[in-house]
Formats: sequence, structure tokens, C-alpha cells
Amino acid sequence: MTEHEKTSNTRKEIWSWIKSILLALAIAVICREFLFAPVVVEGKSMQPTFEDQNRLIISKQSGIERFDMIVFHSPEPGRDYIKRVIGLPGDQIEMKKDVLYINGKQFEEPYLAANKNMLGYGEQLTEDFQVTVPDNSYFVMGDNRRQSRDSREIGSIAKDEVIGEVKLRFFPFDKAGIPE
Repeated sequence: MTEHEKTSNTRKEIWSWIKSILLALAIAVICREFLFAPVVVEGKSMQPTFEDQNRLIISKQSGIERFDMIVFHSPEPGRDYIKRVIGLPGDQIEMKKDVLYINGKQFEEPYLAANKNMLGYGEQLTEDFQVTVPDNSYFVMGDNRRQSRDSREIGSIAKDEVIGEVKLRFFPFDKAGIPE
């Protein structure tokens, strides 16, 4: 093999690697922008469902349904929140003596059991309220109702503020590789 042939083969090999790397990067960018994205939970508003620093994967293509957990742009610039969808557009939401009613129908909230068990006698986890969800919006609340900045405070969330639905959680690992 001549020196020219070796140089030509090396260039072809390098170009092949560059094309492969660029294709992989393009696929990764497309997936992250339009399909899936990693998210890290910050704070206590979804405890015990999610803990601070849990790592999640969200789907940007999911249809949002009642009780899904979503990530959305918060009113605070540069921050995103994770909350549970309680009300869909047009729903009438009422909380009365820690019981959730949607359009007059009572709903169980089993994800609140651990937090309710820590209450004293006669205490409520969620204060009473009544609201109608506007069109093209969701009413969201954190599972840790006493430490959650959610639709009770910031109002309903516009559909176009939703980034995606939580689909997968990666458990945190300690230094030995064992889940904490």
C-alpha cells in the first residue's frame, strides 16, 4: 500500500467517525428537545413520592391526564416545578375537610397517606378551597401539601407551560452503588 493510499484511507476513516459522532449528537439533541428530557427534583413539595435530588425522565409527547405528575415552567424565571395534575380544563375542584371532589365526585388520594398519618388529631393536610380550572390550563398540587407552592398559590398552569410528564425515576445511589 502506497503512502497516498494510507493517507486516503486514514481520511476516510476519520470522516466516517466524524459523521457517526455528528449523527449521534443530532439524534441526542432531537430526543432531548422533542421526546424525552432528564430532570432533577429540587425541594420537598412532592415528598414522599419524590425526594429532593431524585432524577427523573419526562416525556414531552404524553397526553396529560388527571393525577399525572408533570414538570412545568414556574412563575419564577429559570425554574421548573414538578407537581401532580389534580384538575383538567373546565373541572370544578373542591377540597373539603381533606377530601377531594372533582366535578362533585369524591376522589381518593392514596399518595397522601404517609403525610396524613403524621397529622395530629383534627388537623387537615390541605386547607378547604373551591376553584374552577380555566380552559387550556391544569390545576396542580404537590403531594407534600403543607410545603408546596402550587395552583392554590400561583393559579392554574397554562398547557403551553408544561414541559412533560414524569415517566421514569432513577433512584439515588450512595458511594457503594447501593440505593439510599
